[in-house]
Amino acid sequence: MAAGALLALLALPALAPAVAGGMLSFASYYGDHMVLQQKPSGAVVWGHGELGAMVTLTLSGASGLIIMEKTAQVTGPSGTWTTVLDPMDRGGPYALTAEQGLENVTLQDIYFGDVWLCSGQSNMAMTVLQVANASQELAAAARYPYIRIFAAACARSEVELEDLEQIDLPWSIPTAALSSSTSPHQHLSGPQTPSVLWNAMIHPLLNMTLRGVAWYQGEANTFLNTDQYNCTFPALIADWRWAFHTGSARQTEPLLPFGFVQLSTYRRRSADDSFARLRWHQTADLGVVPNARMPSTFMAVAMDLGDEHSPYGSIHPRDKQNVAHRLLLGAMAVAYGDKGLVFQGPYPTRAILEVTRGLLNVTYSQELICRQRDAQAFEVCCSSQASPCQWLLAPVVAVGSRTVTLALSGCRTLVLGLRYAWAEWPCEYQACPLYNSQGLPAPPFLLDTLPAGNAAGGRELLLLPGSSFLLN
Repeated sequence: MAAGALLALLALPALAPAVAGGMLSFASYYGDHMVLQQKPSGAVVWGHGELGAMVTLTLSGASGLIIMEKTAQVTGPSGTWTTVLDPMDRGGPYALTAEQGLENVTLQDIYFGDVWLCSGQSNMAMTVLQVANASQELAAAARYPYIRIFAAACARSEVELEDLEQIDLPWSIPTAALSSSTSPHQHLSGPQTPSVLWNAMIHPLLNMTLRGVAWYQGEANTFLNTDQYNCTFPALIADWRWAFHTGSARQTEPLLPFGFVQLSTYRRRSADDSFARLRWHQTADLGVVPNARMPSTFMAVAMDLGDEHSPYGSIHPRDKQNVAHRLLLGAMAVAYGDKGLVFQGPYPTRAILEVTRGLLNVTYSQELICRQRDAQAFEVCCSSQASPCQWLLAPVVAVGSRTVTLALSGCRTLVLGLRYAWAEWPCEYQACPLYNSQGLPAPPFLLDTLPAGNAAGGRELLLLPGSSFLLN
């Protein structure tokens, strides 16, 4: 039987069961119906007990046959025990029993599969009831009995916690009743104190063996340290990987697959280009992932999923199905090694400048599908010097199978840069100019251009990730 899990960090307060000193228990996020990480990793299991006591952990099959037995000693100062199960094939159900003297606790309906940690801001906290086509999605929930969901409650702490203090949803089998009724509006003003969410909601999970992370966050960063995000986001990914690897007795792989959602849209008109810059910084200023600075990552482009009439505000678009589909493609390719899968949209690889005709031919990595030829999405940096840069619209005059031809009639000097979809709201719903044949949008980009020699029909330009023009 197939088995998998999402470990979703949502935000509704509810108290976790209190643990008395010396009382045998599993940690707060182990429970009936849960999924433990399948092989090749071993699942870490831990809990609380009487200091110095030995805890015996037994994994049993449906018939009661003992599959595995482990022992662990309860150590201080907080009285916890930890063990690593032998790697297990996908499937179940199993029973997991912990014994300490005359005490025992049993977890039922345990499966082995893949455990993914889903974290982020208010868009990650949106419930199924709030997404587009919610009634159809809820009606289909019963078709996925091997997807198991756990939700930690939103909490803050000034110090790193060993275990969760609050749980929103214990491990559950999906049903229409699991839709929670919170509004994302409750989460718009998050804490400004560094690490308080990490301390309360992520640090307690470090012992859990994970298969990957899905991250949907970033909007608040358009107003806070936008131009540090190209450093802080890769640093966060690296830090989480190290923390989960070491916290799980090295069972979580060092290059834990990390998927994220690139910013969607917010306002049609904005005073600056902070949203566009942050989208660029989400890729460490390289445009696509995975890349050298962000290995084993994948990205769902969402700038074409704007939802101006969302009842939860335009910053909370309701089309989460396309977001999930694009993340799934990246996960299948990057985390599960499907080498033939196309999981991201087309990206420019070459540019030929036809000086006499005033045209720029941009070649892409994939076959192009043009949905909006007249959209004002391309701009060129037209100047005799790198700064200040004068950005001018470059209308699309032709689209070939892999080439876009841009008109440069307003550019009488050097073409120093090229950018695409560089706006907070760059296009209408699923109507950006360029997609591939799989329906994936071409991501936004900012590229410097340098002379690279002569090519048939014009002068070839070398396309490099842009950095000179970000602050202009």
